[in-house]
Amino acid sequence: MSTLANQLASAEREEVARAVRLLLARPLLTESADPDGFALVRRRRDPLTRWFDYTCGWSLVVEPRRGYARLTKIRTYSDGSRPARRSRSGRAPFDRRRYVLFCVTAAELLPMPMATIGMLADRVVQATAADRVLPAFDPVRRPERMAFVDVLKLFESYDVLRAVDGTTETYVDSAEAKVLYRVDSTLMMRLPASPVGASRLAVPPQEVPDRFEQLLADLVRERRYGGTGIDAPAGEAAVTDAQRNLHLRHSVLRRLFDDPVLYRSDLTEDQLAYVTSLTGRQILRRSVEQAGFLLEERAEGFLLVDPDGIATDIRFPDDTSTARVAALLLLEPLCAAPAGMLPEQLAEAVAGQLRRSPNWAKAYQSDDGPARLAEEAVRVLLGLGLAGRTGDRVVARPAAYRYRLTGTTSPEPRGASGGASASGGLAAPGGRQ
Repeated sequence: MSTLANQLASAEREEVARAVRLLLARPLLTESADPDGFALVRRRRDPLTRWFDYTCGWSLVVEPRRGYARLTKIRTYSDGSRPARRSRSGRAPFDRRRYVLFCVTAAELLPMPMATIGMLADRVVQATAADRVLPAFDPVRRPERMAFVDVLKLFESYDVLRAVDGTTETYVDSAEAKVLYRVDSTLMMRLPASPVGASRLAVPPQEVPDRFEQLLADLVRERRYGGTGIDAPAGEAAVTDAQRNLHLRHSVLRRLFDDPVLYRSDLTEDQLAYVTSLTGRQILRRSVEQAGFLLEERAEGFLLVDPDGIATDIRFPDDTSTARVAALLLLEPLCAAPAGMLPEQLAEAVAGQLRRSPNWAKAYQSDDGPARLAEEAVRVLLGLGLAGRTGDRVVARPAAYRYRLTGTTSPEPRGASGGASASGGLAAPGGRQ
């Protein structure tokens, strides 16, 4: 009997660990997108709910009948490394216009169980025309229809919208396209992750630009920490030591489980003291083990490795993306320049690679191509925690020294002559390897 109990306990631990990493990579998990993953989360929802609440202070809602699980991941600092992306080839990030249309469309969808694309477009036209702060939506213009389609495709990826007749892409070519949607307004309500609704801030529109950073902090303020959080109003005193310790635990472990690398230099003095204390280290190591990660502790910081790649949504090195190949190639000159490199120097390094490999990155074989590719490559390195900015310079961070080019001839794409490769690598929760 004890053997069977041990086997069952071991199976539960393994399943919980797998489900934790699955939810870290996909905080909105739907049954239609991943039936096996959703079945696993549904089966182990009680220990998962307890783990996320204790470790990160994140809430997990599992709705078996409606077929989704939503992990509400709250971040108390600005991070633009994971933007919404367009579904078309290239996966370009959303621009300001698309984010505006996303918010307006979400508001218009809420009371509509069914909608046609034309009806929804008309409601967005009326909503933007009635708000003097927003630029009006004009479906006559093709770029506007393209932006609207990108927004609708994002909602479809969340299963908030389901096309029951027609296809969304046809709207790009004609504003008269016929598409019928079923709307899941309940799931729509689960999308926002901020604990404070934007409508509760009640700020006059003209004051938003000057108070934007403070408003962002107000949106993610959590009452459970009292006045100990970094987002608490000035002058508000800590309520209890227990709340302070709770905030320290959650703030450190949130970053560890959601970022590729956690540097000690990025932590506050209190956070660093907590994570290096006996209790903090025990909680950190136990949480990492329960989630199925491997922990690397170094003098510079911490790194989690997912041996199964479940929590990885961005891989590096990765020769399927021109920007990531360029980022890998830039690591060598960056690591050789302790003082960092200026944008002009980075562009020249990329230009050298383009001259040596004229069949690679043809979209960047132009006068401004090296500068554009260098900028995109730096964005990749910054998002992965492999580089940072010091003034106008880009500087390699300690994790960048894990990589070195090995026996490569050129950064030609897969299937061409040669290929950029590297030794080293990392796999991190929330997405990166």
